[in-house]
Amino acid sequence: MAHRPSTKRRKTLLGGGAVVLLVGLNAPAALSFVQEKYHAYEISRPEYKARYGSWQQLPVPDGFRLNAIHAALLHTGKVLLIAGSGNDQRKFDAGTFDTVLWDPAGNTFRRIPTPEDFFCAGHSQLPDGRLLVAGGTARYEVLDGEVKRAGGGMRVKNESPDKAVTLKKGTVFRSPSGVEYVSKFDVTVGRAKREFTISYFGSGQMKPWRTKVTAAEARVFVEARREGPDALTTEAAQYEVLGLKGEEARNVYGIAQKLTTGKQDFQGIRAAYEFDPVAERYVPVAPMKDARWYPTLVTLQDGRVLAVSGLNDVGDVVPGDNEIYDPRTRKWSKGPFRYFPTYPALFLTQGGRLFYTGSNAGYGPAEKGRTPGLWDLTRNTFQEFRGIADPDQLETSASLLLPPAQDQKLMVLGGGGVGESELSTGRTALIDLKEPVPAFRKGPSLPQGTRYLSGVLLPDDSVFTTGGSRQYRGRDASDILKAQFYDPRANALRPAAAPTVGRNYHSEALLLPDGRVATFGSDPLFGDKDNTRLGRFEQRVEVFTPPYLYGAGRPRPVLGEGPRELDRNGRATFRTRDAARIEKARLMRPSAVTHTTDVEQRSIALGLTRGADTVTVEAPLDRTLVPPGWYMLFVVDGDGRPSEAEWIRVE
Repeated sequence: MAHRPSTKRRKTLLGGGAVVLLVGLNAPAALSFVQEKYHAYEISRPEYKARYGSWQQLPVPDGFRLNAIHAALLHTGKVLLIAGSGNDQRKFDAGTFDTVLWDPAGNTFRRIPTPEDFFCAGHSQLPDGRLLVAGGTARYEVLDGEVKRAGGGMRVKNESPDKAVTLKKGTVFRSPSGVEYVSKFDVTVGRAKREFTISYFGSGQMKPWRTKVTAAEARVFVEARREGPDALTTEAAQYEVLGLKGEEARNVYGIAQKLTTGKQDFQGIRAAYEFDPVAERYVPVAPMKDARWYPTLVTLQDGRVLAVSGLNDVGDVVPGDNEIYDPRTRKWSKGPFRYFPTYPALFLTQGGRLFYTGSNAGYGPAEKGRTPGLWDLTRNTFQEFRGIADPDQLETSASLLLPPAQDQKLMVLGGGGVGESELSTGRTALIDLKEPVPAFRKGPSLPQGTRYLSGVLLPDDSVFTTGGSRQYRGRDASDILKAQFYDPRANALRPAAAPTVGRNYHSEALLLPDGRVATFGSDPLFGDKDNTRLGRFEQRVEVFTPPYLYGAGRPRPVLGEGPRELDRNGRATFRTRDAARIEKARLMRPSAVTHTTDVEQRSIALGLTRGADTVTVEAPLDRTLVPPGWYMLFVVDGDGRPSEAEWIRVE
C-alpha cells in the first residue's frame, strides 16, 4: 500500500511546492529563502538536536541590555555581566557604568550599581565565592591624527623625607622654556627615602653621619594647555610645579622624557573591588600599586590572586611589576617581576607553576613576551617552550587546560597576527606537561583561520568551541557562524549546531550549572562586508543546549541531599536514586571570562564510590590541582548525560 503523508506533512510539501515556483520566478532571493526554511526545519528535528545540539536566543528586556565585556558565573548560579562604560566614550564621559546580574534559572535580570569603570578590568574567583575585580579604564585612547595637544607621562618626584604630597587633577607643570602642561588625574607621591651611613677611621674612630635621600616617584598623564608644535618635546627635562611654595616647591618637581601628539593609548585604574554574590554588591578593597587596563588575574593554590600586565596610568604596558592580592587582608603586595603582553593566558599547573600558552589579547610589542613557557613564581624563572605552529599568530587565540586537570594537557586554538594584522590561523596545538620533555604537537585544524574563538569545558570531558572571526574585530563581515566539539581522547573535532549570532572581539561564553553554554557580547568594527557602516555592539544573549541534554532514553541523573563542602579528606556523599548508572564525577570551577581569556575554568576528575542509594565523590587534596573556592559538581551516566550541578566548596 502506498504511503500517505500526514496532514502536517502534506502542508509542508505544499509549502515546498510553492517555494519551488518562487525559485523559478525569482531565483536568487527565493533560493536563499528556501535554504533558510530548510535549515530551520532541519535544526528543529529531534535527531539533529541529539547529534549537534541547538541554540536559543533569550529575551532580554530593554532596561537590562548592555555591552557585556566580562562574564563570571557566581556560586549562586547567577551570571555577573560587566560592561563598565562598555567601549562607549559617551558613557565614559558621563560616568555611566553598567553591571547586570542575570539569573538563568528564571531568565531574570537585575541592575547593579557600578562604582568604577570596570571596562577591560581583570577578575578572579576568591575562596569564599566572591569575585575579585581589579583595574579598568581611566582614559579612552586618542588615535593618530586626532591628538590635538601634546601629552604623555610625567614622573613626579618628591625629595622630602618628611611628608608625602598630593597634586590634584589640573596641576600645572611648566617646562624650562615656559610651556605649560596640565595633569589629567590626581597623583600622590610618597615621602623620600632617607638612609644614614656610618664609617670609621683606621683607629676605630667614627666618622660623622652621612645622609642619603632617594626621591619618591609617581606617574601622571599630562596634556599641553595649548595646541600647536611649541608643546612637542622628545628630550628629557625637569618641570616646575606651579602653586607650590617654599621648601615644597624645591622638593617637588616633574621629569618628562617626551611629550608628543602621537597616538595615546587607553589608561588603567588602580581600583579593586570584591563582588559579593549574596549581598549582590561591589565592596571596595585596597587599590593596586599599579594602574591596570587589560590585566590577567589568576588564582594561586593558596587562594591569593596574582595580577599581571595591563596598561598603566600613562598608557604603557606595565613593564613587569606584578602584584598579589590576599583575600584575608584585602591588600596587595609585590609579586615576582616578569613582563607579559596584555591579558596573558596563565594557568595554574600541578606543582604551583603557571603555564603561559602565549595567548594574549593585544597590547605589547610583537617581539617581547610572546613565547609560551612555565613560570616558577618562587624562583621567578621562566622555561620557554618553542615549536608551536604559527608562533606569530598567538594574539586573540583561545587557550584551555583540558579535562581532566590531572592530565596536565593544555590546548591553544586559532589566533591572529599582532595588532590589526590580517593574518589568522586555524592551528590548534597541544602540550602535555607530564611528558619527560614537554613539547607542542599539532592538533586538529579548525575549519578556517579564527580569532576570538570561545572555548568551554563540558562535564562529559568534551570541549565546546564557538564563534570568532577570520579578521580583526570581524572586519569584512568575517564572523564565523560555526561551532564544534573537541574530544581530547580522540584528538578530533566534530561539528556542532551553528549559532545565529556572530561573536568576535569583546565576546564571552561560559558553562551554566544546568549543563548549557551561554554566549554574550561582540564588538565588530564594521557592520557590512565593505566596511562602510560602523558596527554595533551585540547585546543579544544566545544559549547552546548540548546533545547530551537531548535524545531518547532515561532522564539525566539527579543528585539529592548532600553537603555544601568537601570534608578534610576531600570527600562528600550524596543521596541519589541513580547511583547504579552514574559512571563518573567532575568538579568544575566557574568561569570568569573576557577577551577570549578564561584562566579560571578547569575540570577535575573525582574518585567515585557507589552505594545502594548514594554516591561518594573524592577530590584530590592537591591545591595546585584544585584551588580553594566554590565548584560545580556534576555526575555523568554511561550515556555521557550529566546531572544538574550541585555547588560545593573546597577549603
